[in-house]
Amino acid sequence: MKSFFKWLKSEAKIKRWILLILIGIVLVCYGISKILVTQEMLIKDLVKIAICFVIGFTITVIGIVFIQKRTLEMLVQESDTRNLEKKENVSSLIFNKRVYDQGPKIVVIGGGTGLNTVLRGLKNYTDNITAIVTVSDYGGTNSSVMDDIKDSIRALSKDENQMSKLLNLSMDNIKFSDIYFSAMQEVCGNFTKSIEEAKNIFNITGRVLPVTLDSVKICAELDDGTVIENKDKISQIVSEKISKIHRIYVAPTNCRVAPGVVEAISEADSIVIGPGSLFTNVIPNLLVPGVSKAIKESKAFKIYVSNIMTEAGQTDNFSLSDHIKAILEHAGNDIIDYCIYDTGEIIPEYIRKYNKEGSELVEQDVSNVKGMGIKLIQRNLSAIENDSIRHNPEAIATAIVELICDDLKFNDMQNNAQFYMLDTRIKDTNKKVKKSQKEKAKAIKNSKPSREKGKSSKFFEKYNERIESIRTSGKKGAKKETAKSRVTKSTNIKEEPKRAPRKAPKRNTKGKH
Repeated sequence: MKSFFKWLKSEAKIKRWILLILIGIVLVCYGISKILVTQEMLIKDLVKIAICFVIGFTITVIGIVFIQKRTLEMLVQESDTRNLEKKENVSSLIFNKRVYDQGPKIVVIGGGTGLNTVLRGLKNYTDNITAIVTVSDYGGTNSSVMDDIKDSIRALSKDENQMSKLLNLSMDNIKFSDIYFSAMQEVCGNFTKSIEEAKNIFNITGRVLPVTLDSVKICAELDDGTVIENKDKISQIVSEKISKIHRIYVAPTNCRVAPGVVEAISEADSIVIGPGSLFTNVIPNLLVPGVSKAIKESKAFKIYVSNIMTEAGQTDNFSLSDHIKAILEHAGNDIIDYCIYDTGEIIPEYIRKYNKEGSELVEQDVSNVKGMGIKLIQRNLSAIENDSIRHNPEAIATAIVELICDDLKFNDMQNNAQFYMLDTRIKDTNKKVKKSQKEKAKAIKNSKPSREKGKSSKFFEKYNERIESIRTSGKKGAKKETAKSRVTKSTNIKEEPKRAPRKAPKRNTKGKH
């Protein structure tokens, strides 16, 4: 009996349809009773009874249809263990977890916090997620690579806090994750297989793959010709030398793509690139032979998720189009179909904090991006997490899945179980996103518009200082030369009146460069 009354709660949205059905039944019964008790009927009375009967029958049918639809929605939601909110589990014969197993195949390429943000949002829509993670220096044995892989496994787990505690559990100064992966590598005989087995052992959603198993280094060549072979030193050296990154490359260039990567890309319904460190986490994946080619040949939606802030020492003063140009220059054209970018506002205090560290808001030069033939998707993506500006995982995931739903609609598959599940989830997620956006809007209500470009980064300030110093020295040199020529000219006029006056040197304009 207690379970029955749960269906009558306001959040169940069932009572309205029950009321509609009752009204319909009353109207139908009224019409039938009129026919039975009335001995003589005029045409006028007959029309009234017919109208009453038709209206009653129609709204009864509508009520039954919608109460069944709402009941199915509730059973799907209640049986869905992925929902982050705590709910009672109601067993159902209608809902089957295979809906998620048969969900859209999505490949996410990148590394670091940006990759994990996308994974965290997408795991609420499908089980068919493949995370392709950047590797560097020593392939699978590098500690930073292991950290990226562990973070991706944590992001795909059902309980991130418990998974984090397990992987970081220290025993005699050795983490459990290091022991586990070393043991699994011995058992499986392959680093990729040992990571793939984590899906079954840890019961995570999707799988994680390194882009290559070979020992590789991520290297950078700067505009001044400097070559940096240590990934971790790139930002520091760029800032010190005040020279921008000309190109990124992996060494050796003939490294082999890891097993399963090309197959996952070829079978994908959607391929997501970024967000993340452009030159050290995003582009290096695309430089491994076979990856870019597979993306170009894939029929999937190719989506780039833009960064919200620039990164000091890597993308100083980069606009939205600059980020995309860098990817196209390294990986070639036809690798991006859509670009999701942020149009929301951010609390100015956090922007100023990033400005002090040398970062600023990415300028949204939309017109330049449209000229590249890339379709743009505007979303309010920004969120504050642990005093840092981050992407909202739910907003990103919803934007990606909406493209897949639109394609299902185009192919007239609205009655497909996959479409129904995705569409229901999108509606629920949009409600949460709108609620968080309202809270964010209240926080910045009395603040100045934050989408204006922030203060120049440290790189630009240093670069400007150098330009000004060269310009100033050039002006001073020109003034000294001019003054000297004037003295010489006046002296020569007095002593040698017939001699042609000496011309003053031209103003030094090269100092500007």
